[in-house]
Amino acid sequence: MRLRLPEERPTEPPTGYKIAHPVLSHDGTRAGFTGVSLGGALPYGVVADASCVYGLRHQAPHRRCDCGFHCVHDRSTAEALLCTAEHRAAVLLEVSVIGRYLRFELGFRYARQRIRVATVGPCTCGTVASALADAGWGRPGWRALAPSCAGCLRGRTSVSLASFARLAGDGLRVVAGSGAAVADVAADGLGVPELAAEAALLQARLDWFQSQLAKLGERGEGGTGDAL
Repeated sequence: MRLRLPEERPTEPPTGYKIAHPVLSHDGTRAGFTGVSLGGALPYGVVADASCVYGLRHQAPHRRCDCGFHCVHDRSTAEALLCTAEHRAAVLLEVSVIGRYLRFELGFRYARQRIRVATVGPCTCGTVASALADAGWGRPGWRALAPSCAGCLRGRTSVSLASFARLAGDGLRVVAGSGAAVADVAADGLGVPELAAEAALLQARLDWFQSQLAKLGERGEGGTGDAL
């Protein structure tokens, strides 16, 4: 006799929490996320469907496989994952669980998701992040990004939180966390906090270019010549 699991028919999509690394396409036109475990090799968008990471043809999630998106019920459980060294640069995602799902003690394994909110942690220097900058690694066609303040950009490829939200699309909201005055970023418009972050980003890039020009000027003053 086969044991049948109870079926749920919620009136609204359940909410879950997970962590992921933000990524930017190599041409800078798209933004998304990549997982921190099995599905880390497959970047996904704000609205995405899961597939079996082992290449099997069954629908995800399958009861006899561990494929599908994963999330936990409790926000604090997901935040605790950010304490490990390899996950310090990840962001916290609040997602809607859509379609088929399997419920387990801590969360869900499911077929389709919509990311509603991405919370970005502080820069490595401890300052509230105003941008997402090249983390120094990536996937084919995608650069991984990490939280950064304007002072730590140093010429790296970067996007402001507002720009990342616009590139990701589908109504994603990006917020700066870590106890700062949270600046909600909607994909369809910019407010004063977002414009201030954009200005800080531009100023940091200008400072870097000026320092490079100064170095070139010093080299030019030295000059070269032929001894008589």
